[in-house]
Amino acid sequence: MKKAEFVAHKRKSDGERQFLHTHLSEVGEIASSFAKKVGVENAGRLLGLLHDFGKYSQEFQIYIKSATGEINPDKDDYVDAKDLKGKVDHSTAGAQLAWQRLKRFGGAGQGELCGQILALCVASHHSGLIDCFSMDDRPVFIERMKKADEKVHLNECQREADQEILDAIEQLANVDLVKELFGQLCQFINFERLSSIDYFNLGFFTRFLFSCLIDADRLNSAEFEDPLRLEERQNNAAPVPWSKAIERLESHLAGLSPRNYVDELRREISDNCKNSADKAQGIYTLTVPTGGGKTYASLRYALHHASHHGLDRIIYVIPYTSIIEQNAKVIREVVERENDVKPWVLEHHSNLEPEQETWQSKLVSENWDAPIVLTTMVQLLEALFSGGTKGVRRLHQLANSVLVFDEIQTLPVNCVHLFCNAMNFLSQRCNTTAVLCTATQPLLNELKSPDKGQLIIPQENELAGDFARHFIELRRVKVLNQIKSGGWNAQEISDLAVAQFSERRSCLVIVNTKAWAQELFQRCAEQVDKSHLFHLSTNQCPDHRKRLLEEIRTRLDQELPVLCISTQLIEAGVDVDFASVIRFLAGLDSIAQAAGRCNRNGKLKDKKGNLIKGQVFVVNPDNESTGMLKDIEIGKDKAERVLSENHEDVLSPSAMKQYFRYYFFDRAGDMSYPVVGSNHYRNDNILNLLSARSESNVNFTGRDGKVPLLRQAFMEAGRQFQAIDAPTQAVIVQYGKGRELVTELCSVAKEFDTHRYYQLLRQAQKFSVNLFPNVWEKLQKQNAVHEIQPGHGIYFLDEEYYNENFGLGTEPVGTMSALIE
Repeated sequence: MKKAEFVAHKRKSDGERQFLHTHLSEVGEIASSFAKKVGVENAGRLLGLLHDFGKYSQEFQIYIKSATGEINPDKDDYVDAKDLKGKVDHSTAGAQLAWQRLKRFGGAGQGELCGQILALCVASHHSGLIDCFSMDDRPVFIERMKKADEKVHLNECQREADQEILDAIEQLANVDLVKELFGQLCQFINFERLSSIDYFNLGFFTRFLFSCLIDADRLNSAEFEDPLRLEERQNNAAPVPWSKAIERLESHLAGLSPRNYVDELRREISDNCKNSADKAQGIYTLTVPTGGGKTYASLRYALHHASHHGLDRIIYVIPYTSIIEQNAKVIREVVERENDVKPWVLEHHSNLEPEQETWQSKLVSENWDAPIVLTTMVQLLEALFSGGTKGVRRLHQLANSVLVFDEIQTLPVNCVHLFCNAMNFLSQRCNTTAVLCTATQPLLNELKSPDKGQLIIPQENELAGDFARHFIELRRVKVLNQIKSGGWNAQEISDLAVAQFSERRSCLVIVNTKAWAQELFQRCAEQVDKSHLFHLSTNQCPDHRKRLLEEIRTRLDQELPVLCISTQLIEAGVDVDFASVIRFLAGLDSIAQAAGRCNRNGKLKDKKGNLIKGQVFVVNPDNESTGMLKDIEIGKDKAERVLSENHEDVLSPSAMKQYFRYYFFDRAGDMSYPVVGSNHYRNDNILNLLSARSESNVNFTGRDGKVPLLRQAFMEAGRQFQAIDAPTQAVIVQYGKGRELVTELCSVAKEFDTHRYYQLLRQAQKFSVNLFPNVWEKLQKQNAVHEIQPGHGIYFLDEEYYNENFGLGTEPVGTMSALIE
């Protein structure tokens, strides 16, 4: 076999072959550009050269040529590719080569650590980062490095590899690379006395390099399959023209005339943000009362800050998909124009990519390559901590960026220490600035166990200015504690809602479960004109909610009657202004967010024309299925405690700080992400699995006087994180344009036009709903969900299972049953 004939991929559309030396070189170039963000571009290039080095084996070449039809099934060397899929090991050879070459350097084991980091990335590029040690202390990494050559074919690959690849590896895999890589590690790791946070940072650095390799590999494969993708990436390579976006934003803000004291205060906060934009990168807070204009203020800061520091992108991290559309619309109206060469804003609503990656999903999955990205907290956390290769490819995009966390108090409690360690690493090592936006700042820099990781936020890093005064000046509501013994029944709550609606002409009811939302909607529908009544929940796709919210806002602006029953999704920054709000008892932060939807613009007046405060009723339902929802249950308990105390304003920063002290004290044991289902480590947690695993006795032997090696259980941590965090399945619903998208996706997927498929999946995010396992299983049993094409892992829902009022249901329209949240 001639060396020029070694094949990496074969294009499905025209049979064109991508030769292996080309793929390795190009992935090396891309990975190098990504790894440069953390000062190790040569390590990135070596990863690219080694990741598919095992494809030089005859076993793999026979496999791929049999799979692509180059070997006739009648030939003796033909193999059934279906039987061998995933069984031909082509990743261990490159990993072993990295380990063998680099571990020789450094008298204190520096080369071993550097070799291990790179070898882990190469060995894991199809599976997700492997464990160094398993949960039962089996030395997984060392076993992989000792895997027999007859299964790995390293010696054969070294004999057969293209000389240009061998020369490039020889030039890179040397003592200079170890000095470069270890030198970077020494800038943030104290090797004299490693703490658990040091071990976490070593593992996170490894994950960052892994992200560089995965994204480079996926991009190069996608760009070979669809050359238009390469053109798009090359067009995006130029520095972002932030000055153009800044000019447009400043022009827009200059054209806004303050209408009242609320607008004056919004302008002051916005100006404070702009004036702080040239400060050093780091972690900042933006503490703004609800309705204080933090969307424009944070955008103004982010654009000026990105321009000043020459950053690559701005990423908005939002708790729910419900407001991605709203915030994206606001940003687009300011910064985008029809004649722009490329779009500024990318919306990443939900994860349509299948849990088990397919070759199609690897080519078209989202990698956040845009100047301004809007995504969810779930997607961000998956990029940081999930297993596999799907989410991690986006991690490196967080470097050289501004991360704006909208409603940071919604961060899952079990992720607190993990999140804090990751943000500290990104801000200290990756030129990342993080902005924590909310009216209800959690105490992420004042945690009970700081040794496990808490945010490093200097006291002067508040962007809003004198936020205590802002809260006093923006008091537009009064919270009425209506909690009573035995609770309120459904009829009493619906009667209160209808009474407030009749008196004030607009009322918003926010509940904790979808079941209660449907119950109250149906009861109110018996007393209120249908055109005045609205329902919002995450059972509706983003496009459906967008249409409903636009209608609600229009009616409110025109002072037409509106009664809206919603789950808590409406609290996360949705820009609506009701005269009255009823909130089911929940955490004080949720009550404060609910209050932000009441008298938002300070326009309420009495009959004499005097400004008055809106009213927020806090009620406790008599029968609520939240017993299994620990966040809500403890939040309710601590909120009730603060409500009973003598606070002048229960929504003030001081009251909120007291609430989080109570709440975090009770939840301190949950903040390290406890592991479930493990008999061996009953008290273990993901923080331990991703750091020192201090409770276990595992270690590499014979390392006295040497730097320690990684001992994380990366794969087990990823499995546990996925199993607990958000085990949902996305499905495309046939609502509005969703019908056409489903039809075209089924057609395009059949022939697999990668470029169009990629575009359609981006559009389909707005027409998708995420389902929990019990709902997914019920729909599957009823044959209500279907794969767009076998093996793609993308599903759509039968049209009759989508209700105009409630969204997705488990029964056909007409026999609608409630979905329990």
